[in-house]
Amino acid sequence: MTAVRLVILGRQGSGKGTQASRLVVAYDTVHISTGDMLRAAVGAETELGLQARAVMDAGELVGDDLINGIVAERLAQDDVAEHGFLLDGYPRTPDQASALEGFLAEAGTPMDAAVNLDVPVDEVTARMVARGRADDTAEAIRRRLDLYESETAPLLAWFAERGLLEVVDGLGAEDDVFTRLTTAIDRRLSVGDAS
Repeated sequence: MTAVRLVILGRQGSGKGTQASRLVVAYDTVHISTGDMLRAAVGAETELGLQARAVMDAGELVGDDLINGIVAERLAQDDVAEHGFLLDGYPRTPDQASALEGFLAEAGTPMDAAVNLDVPVDEVTARMVARGRADDTAEAIRRRLDLYESETAPLLAWFAERGLLEVVDGLGAEDDVFTRLTTAIDRRLSVGDAS
């Protein structure tokens, strides 16, 4: 099987985490979550990890330069070279997407697709309220979703302009959503094989 190089996007409560776990198994690929990656770089005390720790210890957000560097380091590792990746939580902005495009081009491994798991705002809100977490107040959920929309709309446009965006309906049974995702990804992979 060819190594796949995917980005998965979706609002909080869209089922993205569940589907990402299934896709990693189905495509024998490496799940790379930004949070996990940052923690790993900090834990391994890489040069970038130490810089990130200093920023986080100061209570600040890790900037694009550091995040891009940590992602580039991670994507250069052997498991990713062999099995590809499913990026989750990165890129978050068109600038980060451009950086990703750049280091994939250097490696000679273009991205296959960015898959957006599309679930309407009212549905993800209901799902988050139903899970009953203390920080899932209606106001907090609305703020997080508004932030996601404002950050992600330009990113979706960036992927769409490059012909990489697949929007997949995230409503319905978990198995049905998974089938829609794999159908969209498989279609992308067969187009890539034909070119």
